[in-house]
Parts: sequence; structure tokens; C-alpha cells
Amino acid sequence: MISVKNIVKNYEGLAVLKGVSLDIKKGEIVSIVGSSGAGKSTLLQIIGTLTQADSGSIEINNKVIHHLNQTQIASFRNQEIGFIFQAHHLLPEFTALENVCLPSWIKGTSKKEAQKKATELLCTLGLAERLHHKPMELSGGEQQRVAVARALINNPSVVFADEPSGNLDTMAAKLLHELFFKLREELNQTFVIVTHNRELAKMSDRMLEMKDGVII
Repeated sequence: MISVKNIVKNYEGLAVLKGVSLDIKKGEIVSIVGSSGAGKSTLLQIIGTLTQADSGSIEINNKVIHHLNQTQIASFRNQEIGFIFQAHHLLPEFTALENVCLPSWIKGTSKKEAQKKATELLCTLGLAERLHHKPMELSGGEQQRVAVARALINNPSVVFADEPSGNLDTMAAKLLHELFFKLREELNQTFVIVTHNRELAKMSDRMLEMKDGVII
């Protein structure tokens, strides 16, 4: 489902990724761990099409990414990839429902259809009573669940999560990771998670460790 071959990335002469290769199956939950500076987030951003590699190849859902132009990559990202970040990046002036709808509206889905799907996702995530609350009216855990719903709205092939529980307390972090497994069971969703939390990473199907720009 995801095939990454020999990814190399340098920043200002510093080798950040030194030929990383990995394969991820549909419906698999994979965690990537390692110390700060190991290259975890850079790898996630490259696989997620947010940053270009200097060399190497990436194939997601039978699409070879480096064969696409920038417009095609942006469209592919919107339709096939969901992102969850440590900072949830919710728009403060929009309600939870509107924040979740945004990627669907960008895709061109009608307002009614997008709101229907967003409502279903938010209800599934236990936020039925919070649809019309703005981010500042939600707890940290609730805000992160809104971000999860937003990542799922376009039925992506894969969700990339970069330290998704980094700003949550221990219980909320555990509940978030359990939610990923629930979504995998219900939607056969694929997750690639970068985290410093090894205990939570051990819940994944596979835990990959990065050190000095390679997977060890």
C-alpha cells in the first residue's frame, strides 16, 4: 500500500535521511520512534508529500509520487492523505463541524454532504454534543479528536500522525491511540505515527526505530 525506496534528504549539507526504505500494508498501524533529530518527522513529511526528497521513490496506493506535478500532488494529498499533528491547527473562528468540513469543501463536496459526513465522524468520536463549539470551548483531547475527524473526512488511504498525543495527558494519549485501533477495525484505516512515547508505540502493529537518518 505504501512503498518507500532509498529516500535521501539533506538540509544545508547535513544528511537528515540516509537512504530510508520501508513498506506498509493496508490497514496496518506503524509507529516510528527515535530521539529528536533522528529524521522521523522529516520522513513523515516526505512520505506525506509535504516535502520533497532529494532522491528515492514513494508509491502510495499504486501512485508513484515523483511522477506527479505539484497540482497533481496537491490533489492527491487532499483526497488520499490525512494528517494529524501535535498542534491540532484548528481554525479558531470556525466550529468543530466547520473545521472538519474544510478538506471536503476544498475537494469540491457539497456543503450538505460534507456536513453529513463530518457530523457522522464527530459523533463516532464522541463529540455529538460539541459540533457547534469553537476550539477554545473544547478540551485538548476534544480538539485532537476534531483533528482526527478532519483527517478522515475525505476517506484517505493513509493517515500520518506526527506526535499526535504530545500535548495530551497520559489518559487522553492512551485513549487517542486506542481510537486509532478502533478506526482501523471499523474503516480498515492505515496509520503511520511518529511518537516519542514508546509505551504507546508498542500498541502498534510494528514499531520502527530511527537513528541518525536510518531505520535500525
